[in-house]
Amino acid sequence: MSGSDSHPVRRRTFVLSAVAAAGSAALAGPLAPTAAAAAFGYSDDGSNYVVDTGAHLVFKVSKTNGDLTSLVYRGTEYQGYGGKNSHIESGLGSSTVTILQSGSTILISVTYGTLKHYYAARSGENNIYLWTNKADASVSATRYIVRVKAGLFLNDEPDSYTYAPTTIEASDVFAKSDGQTRSKHYAKLRVADYDYIGWTTGGVGLWIVRSNHEKASGGPFYRSLLRHQSADGGGLYEILYYGQNQTEEQRFGLQGPYVIAFTDGGAPSSSLFPGTLTTSWADSLGISGYVSAGGRGRVAGVGITGRNTAYPYTVGLANSAAQYWGSARASDGYFSVTGILPGTYTLTVHKGELAVHSTSVTVSAGATTTLNSLAIPSSNDPSNASAIWRINDWTGTPSGFKNADLMTYAHPSDVRAAAWTGNVVIGSGTETSAFPCYLWKDVNSGLLVYFRLTATQAAAAHTLRIGVTTAYANGRPQVVVNDSWTSAIPSPPTQPSTRSLTNGSYRGNNHTFTYSIPASAWLTDTGQYNVLKINVVSGSGTTSFLSAGTSIDAIDLLA
Repeated sequence: MSGSDSHPVRRRTFVLSAVAAAGSAALAGPLAPTAAAAAFGYSDDGSNYVVDTGAHLVFKVSKTNGDLTSLVYRGTEYQGYGGKNSHIESGLGSSTVTILQSGSTILISVTYGTLKHYYAARSGENNIYLWTNKADASVSATRYIVRVKAGLFLNDEPDSYTYAPTTIEASDVFAKSDGQTRSKHYAKLRVADYDYIGWTTGGVGLWIVRSNHEKASGGPFYRSLLRHQSADGGGLYEILYYGQNQTEEQRFGLQGPYVIAFTDGGAPSSSLFPGTLTTSWADSLGISGYVSAGGRGRVAGVGITGRNTAYPYTVGLANSAAQYWGSARASDGYFSVTGILPGTYTLTVHKGELAVHSTSVTVSAGATTTLNSLAIPSSNDPSNASAIWRINDWTGTPSGFKNADLMTYAHPSDVRAAAWTGNVVIGSGTETSAFPCYLWKDVNSGLLVYFRLTATQAAAAHTLRIGVTTAYANGRPQVVVNDSWTSAIPSPPTQPSTRSLTNGSYRGNNHTFTYSIPASAWLTDTGQYNVLKINVVSGSGTTSFLSAGTSIDAIDLLA
C-alpha cells in the first residue's frame, strides 16, 4: 500500500449464493422500524442488494464480489471514482454474498476464501457498520477504502494532491508550485489521536469512524494513511493492517465495527466512537469471530508513581492476538482500559511514546482486573540520569527538534522546512530548536555539537547517549570527538525496512546508542569548545532524503 492505490488481492473463485431471509416485511415488537423509518428494508436489483436505511441513505452491495457499488445520501451519489467501487483492498474476486434482515437490522455477509466481511444497516440511521474478519495471510485484506466521487469534497490539506501536480518521490508524494508538499500519507495523526476521518461541505459530512483497532498492529502511536483527495476523487480508509513502517507482526481475527457515517455537515455522533459504540444489536447476528461486551474484560489501575507530570502517559496492552490502550490521568496516573478480549497481555507504560515500565496482566471475561499503583523505576526513565548536558528530553519522539512537527505532514524537501544543516552550541539556549529532528547520510551527516567541560569533567571518561525512534536503510550514528577519537560503527537495531522519514512517520522501535568516550578524547583547556561530530553511516539507501537516515529522540553526555 505504499505506492499506487492498486493493491491486488489473491484471486480465488467461489460459487455465488444469495439468501434472503426475512425480506423487507415489517416486524412487530421492540425491533420494529419506527414510523419515521417506514421505508427501511432491502431489495434485489439483480446485480446488487439495495438497502434503504429508512433515513436519507440508500446503498448497494454487489451480489458478485461484495463491493459497495452505490452510496446515495439525500439523493446524491457519493460512491466511486475511476470506475472503481468501495471495497476491501482493491476488490475481491467472486464471493459468496448473503443478506439477512432481523427486525431493525439488515446484515450483508461476504465470504471470500478465509476472509469474511460484513455490512450492517440500522433502521433510521445514516450509517453503515462494517466488520472484517481476516483469518490468515491467504488473502491480502489490509484496508477498507471508501471511494468518493470527484468534486464533492475538494480540499487542499496535507493528504490532498489535487493541487500538487509534480511527483517528487515514488508515485505518492507530490509538490505544489509554491513548494509545499502533499501525499496521502500525510495524515498528521497517530491512531490514538483520532476517532474519525472524513470531509464536510458544511451541509454534508462523510466520515469513517475507526474501530478500536484491537486486531490492528503498531499500537496507539502508529501512523498510516487515513484519507486522500485528488482530481480523480477521494478515499477514506480503515486500515486493518499496514506494512509501512510497521513495528509488529500482523494480527488476525475480526476487526470492527467501523462505520461509514453521513451527517448534515457536522462531526459524526460520539456514540459511534471506539470505546463508546454499543452494538448489542449485533450479538445474535452470527458474525464470525464476534465477541459481545459480556465476553470481554477490563483493566483498571489505581495510579502510576514515578511519572514526570510534564508529559502524558499512556498504558498499552498487547499480545499476539490483540492490542488496547488508554490514557493515564494526569493528576495521579489512574487508568481504565475496557472491552478487552480474555487473555494474558504485556502492559506497557509510555512516557510520551517511550516505554518506561512493563508488567504482565491477565484479563477474564466479564471481570475487572484491578492493579495496585504501578511504580516506574527511576532507572527506567533515561531523563533521570545525571547529565553534563542534554539536548531535548527523552520522550520516544523527536518533538521539540527542528522541523519535527512539520515532518508528520510534509516531505523533508518542503519549502516550509528550516535548513537541515547547521551546528549546535551547548549553552546557547537554542540547542534543541537548532538540532534537526532527522539526520541523513546524504543530507546533514557530520553535524557538529560544541560544548565546554570543566577540568574535573575533562579528566574523566563519559558515556554519550543518542536515542532514536526509527531508521531508514539501517542509518545509525557514528561519533567523532575533537577529530581525535572515533567510535566503532554500532550494529543496526531492528527497525522497519520501509520508508518512514519521508512519508510522515518517525515511529519505529525506540533505541538508545551508547558510546564510552575516554578521558583522552577531551580538550584539557576549559576555555575551548569540545567538538562532537555525528555522522550517519550505512551501506544501503540511495541519495538525498532516501539515503540512510534516522530520527532523533534525545542526546546527552552523562556526568
